[in-house]
Amino acid sequence: MPDTLPAPPDPDAVLIDSHAHLDFRPFDEDRDTVLEHAAAAGVAGIVNPGVDVASSRRALALAAAHPGVVRAAAGIHPMGSGGNVADALAALGDLADDPRVVAVGETGLDLFKKYHPLAEQRACFAGQLRLAAERRLPVIIHCREAFAETLAAVRAEGFSQLRGVLHCFSGRWQDAVGFLELGMHVGFAANLTYPRAAALREAAVRIPLDRLLVETDAPYLPPQKLRGQRNEPAFVRAAAVLLAALRRAPAAEIARATTRNALALFGGRPTPGATEAAEPGS
Repeated sequence: MPDTLPAPPDPDAVLIDSHAHLDFRPFDEDRDTVLEHAAAAGVAGIVNPGVDVASSRRALALAAAHPGVVRAAAGIHPMGSGGNVADALAALGDLADDPRVVAVGETGLDLFKKYHPLAEQRACFAGQLRLAAERRLPVIIHCREAFAETLAAVRAEGFSQLRGVLHCFSGRWQDAVGFLELGMHVGFAANLTYPRAAALREAAVRIPLDRLLVETDAPYLPPQKLRGQRNEPAFVRAAAVLLAALRRAPAAEIARATTRNALALFGGRPTPGATEAAEPGS
């Protein structure tokens, strides 16, 4: 399991970090340096999801400041889903009109920390699923110990197909099946490298190649050999290298596939542009 992440040996090793919170405080002192590290490690693009309206605005500002590298998503994390969120959802709708916003999220359900009652989380999540459909954007889903509830919430909105990603997957193969059937991608982070992640590693082998994404969830979840340190987008290669080893595939194949998948999902190379539809079904 790698603890150093050198620049890739060839263009085939370019990666996209499909989920990193560069707008968070741990990056305030050296954000530009972190982006330089990412570029040196062959990370060609970074998707920065918001977790509330303020964070989503910061993500959009970063996308404006770093065109061609950072793209924004606008969302409300389950921790912000309590009470009346109508005004926040309206503000997300305004943000989603900007072409630098390539997805709705991070949104979803969390029964591990239980930030708010499930009914309140579901209402906030449902509003963002509708926004994704209206704006024809993919959705970035946070799901922790709530796979059945999250899948039920998506189906309750009438989706027969849904473009998006089950980010930072932490479950078993069985937990991914229903989301794959809906058309979702599955994102893997460096929690793959953790000693107790055997079931997660088994799932990673079975996810179809054209549904795989890699991410860091930075500043959280550093690779095992860097535990206790701040994570950053340069370290996304840890997940990609281990995925290749688990699947007995060349590292360049995993890099090409996950990069191709991220570009297709989030609308092409990380520069302002349109995305395809997340269509609700009957």
